[in-house]
Amino acid sequence: MKNKILKMEFFNRPTLKVARGLLGKFLVHQFPRRSALNLRNSARREISAMITEVEAYIGLKDRASHASRGKTKRTEIMFGKSGRWYIYLVYGMHYCLNIVTEKENYPAAILIRSVKIGDKEIKGPGRVSKYFQINKKFNGKFADEKTGLWIEDRGVKINPRDIKRGKRIGVDYAGTWKDRLWRVYLTK
Repeated sequence: MKNKILKMEFFNRPTLKVARGLLGKFLVHQFPRRSALNLRNSARREISAMITEVEAYIGLKDRASHASRGKTKRTEIMFGKSGRWYIYLVYGMHYCLNIVTEKENYPAAILIRSVKIGDKEIKGPGRVSKYFQINKKFNGKFADEKTGLWIEDRGVKINPRDIKRGKRIGVDYAGTWKDRLWRVYLTK
């Protein structure tokens, strides 16, 4: 199977369905070509890794979601078209990478929590962004080749028995919403 970049249609679906569907897909960051003057570095460089854990944030009522405070300059991307990156800084030092899902004007997104490269697992959204050299410049841009940051299907088949659900991490402030089993991850 040829690698297939996921298009907006993939993300314009119920968030929990998209979250499960992202497991086994590959996050890809392709860096732009260097100057032709430096021929040794003129080839495109690419980083890719399989997504192994994600968390869903869905709707205005989800108190763990940034969108629960309504549409603001920070969250307006979550209210926009699906398939765009929503990136924010936590603790003043770590970028978190999210992909917007569902229909316009319904705020929902999925946080990429961990990825796997060969036998090496990169856990934690801040570490994932650091490894992929992701920063605020991708915020609001579509996940596609033009942006240089996308998600693709490389034909990896995931056994449904290897998918587990759990509570989201670091959202104890969210009242009963902290108990939603909206984190999905691979056990193998």
